[in-house]
Amino acid sequence: MTVQPGEYLKRGRGGTPLPRARLRRMGWWILYALAAIGGLLGLGMLLLHLTTDPLADVRAYYDAARRLNEGRPLYAASGDATTPTYYFYPPMLAIVMRPFAGLPFHVFAVGWEAVVVASFAALLRRLGANRRTFVALGILGMPIGWALGVAQAHVPMTLLMAIGQPWSVALAANLKLFPVLVAVWWLGRREYQAIGALIGWLILLAFLQWLVEPNGSVAFFGAVGLDETAGVRNLSPYAISPWLWAALGVAGGTAALFLAPTRWGWAAAVALATLASPRLLVYMLTSLLAGVREPDPPEGERPDEHSPPSAAEIYVSSAR
Repeated sequence: MTVQPGEYLKRGRGGTPLPRARLRRMGWWILYALAAIGGLLGLGMLLLHLTTDPLADVRAYYDAARRLNEGRPLYAASGDATTPTYYFYPPMLAIVMRPFAGLPFHVFAVGWEAVVVASFAALLRRLGANRRTFVALGILGMPIGWALGVAQAHVPMTLLMAIGQPWSVALAANLKLFPVLVAVWWLGRREYQAIGALIGWLILLAFLQWLVEPNGSVAFFGAVGLDETAGVRNLSPYAISPWLWAALGVAGGTAALFLAPTRWGWAAAVALATLASPRLLVYMLTSLLAGVREPDPPEGERPDEHSPPSAAEIYVSSAR
């Protein structure tokens, strides 16, 4: 049997060399096992929330939209940020839900859960039916089961991140702020047009929210802060030390910037946007799914298949 250079990576028991392909298969089988365990835990998490606090997070969205309809302040002067009824998101979600806040709560909740489930189905279609997707779904089973069980807006946000266009990232950042950090991928690839488009979308959405709900748009910056990190099972290093959190954030941002031109660049940017939050709960790890597949090039920027590759394209191809 002819052995290609580099085929053997290291030696196994008795000094017998192990082929790279065999090691790769072993790695995949380990991931399959982890995915199977995670998938079972995810089903358990989904059933737990559906039987104990079904669609619990809908209450915060519903009450916020009703407050706007009744002319009351969007953000409460005081409240318990550890409860699912506390609204500390940007105003956009509450504004969009205003027309539906006149419905009975159970009708509103079922309708929103339908949006969450449809978003998850669209996310799966976006990622594609491949083993990377299935392994990621299994390993992230617990966060996914939690997010679906309580009807969390994190699921539509993950879909928007996975689409990975300036407009979708801007919308995701107006659901929860940290998705904007995936822009480090464009920065590292020197795709400044995409960064400019993202800034434009962010300005437009901020202006529209201020136009419709000026008081809530201004109040958001005073109502939301680091106080919301206390009293919850926080996975963020911020719970240990703000200095540790800041140092790891800088290190993660730097790594994502340098990895941007490689095959790992988008996954690194998504990981940064997910893990950088100082208030990191288990369900928020769902957004790591967005890193499974790299975004398509923006419309109008797709390369001509008949044109020769650029130097940047050659570099990225070689890095992969």
